[in-house]
Amino acid sequence: MLLGRAKLLEPEKGSIRETLARALFLSGRTKPARREFAKAVQIDPVNDYAHFGLALACARTGQRTRAIAHLKLAIAMRPGSDEYREALVRIAG
Repeated sequence: MLLGRAKLLEPEKGSIRETLARALFLSGRTKPARREFAKAVQIDPVNDYAHFGLALACARTGQRTRAIAHLKLAIAMRPGSDEYREALVRIAG
């Protein structure tokens, strides 16, 4: 609820969108999470975690190709992340 209000006050703040997306994703609201992660990526294209979260949300909603693309971007931005690499292996098969 607070994050929704924060989003209304600061709609172009990527960190708020990312935090809201994480909360939505963790609560099982994957489609709204995907929209918020996408907005976070649009606002801050070099946010590796937003790309990662968007990838996970895309994978859960059947957008495998889009998920793989965002995972590859996240890995390029943070090459040392085992979490990102493991997700790519899991989703890409």
